[in-house]
Amino acid sequence: MPLYKKLVRDAIPQIIESKGESCIYEILDNDNYIIELRKKLDEEVIEYMKADNLEDATEELADMLEVIHAYASIHGVSIEQAESLRMKKAAERGGFAKRVFLVEVLD
Repeated sequence: MPLYKKLVRDAIPQIIESKGESCIYEILDNDNYIIELRKKLDEEVIEYMKADNLEDATEELADMLEVIHAYASIHGVSIEQAESLRMKKAAERGGFAKRVFLVEVLD
């Protein structure tokens, strides 16, 4: 039986059990949940970077968004609040669409 020891989506234990298999899982406290969310975001970013086609890249982006939603929730922030702040910062400082790469600031 594989040993995973990682944060998984909420329905994964039920999906495993529906296939006639069994699993052992636990519900994390807040401190360990935040630690595991960090690991999960790292995992999803690495998977995104390894994606070699649009479908896989899009799936990994969706996974990253799910982790970001979890982060927002644990911090008591709605996605709408986070999006509003993102838009404000984009209006003030721009986004990344123009691909600006700062090399140096001269005095």
